[in-house]
Amino acid sequence: MTENQEKRPALYLAEYDSPEALAKAAMRVRDAGYQKWDCHTPYAVHGLDEAMGLKPTKLGVISFIAGMTGICLAILMIWYMNVYDYPLVIGGKPPAMSSFPSMVPIIFETSILLTGFGTLFGMLAMTKLPRHHHPIFESDRFEAVTDDKFFISIEVEDPKFDLDRTRSLLESTQPSHLELVEEAA
Repeated sequence: MTENQEKRPALYLAEYDSPEALAKAAMRVRDAGYQKWDCHTPYAVHGLDEAMGLKPTKLGVISFIAGMTGICLAILMIWYMNVYDYPLVIGGKPPAMSSFPSMVPIIFETSILLTGFGTLFGMLAMTKLPRHHHPIFESDRFEAVTDDKFFISIEVEDPKFDLDRTRSLLESTQPSHLELVEEAA
């Protein structure tokens, strides 16, 4: 970015030294009614979802539906191949479902394959990834999130965001550092 470009506020970034301090601050931000905010940690923090007021994920439902689709598609594929595509009469049995045990590996593998794809693409869609740039990456201090620091970011797009009120709320949570991150306008 060149020096003559104007910058506009993008988000407030509050840094904390412990997961407990982060969880307490998250509860304060949640109770204040903010919607476009997030917690950033170097590892999963137990109880942070509840502190943020997040609903349970729907990823399990997506994975289940994808797995059931895999099972149904495998059975349909085997049935089509045995009855119409290449019918073999073995031992006088009808070709529809003559040997179920031999079909189990195909059904299992197809369900696992589609469950994996459903989980991957469902997770990417739910987290809005890939996102190659976010204003939070403008902060040099944010690099510590992969080591040992904990952060809360509140974005300018939040309906309740106000430079002074948001700053005072975050200051009341006693962060070790508070920063207004700006991006090119």
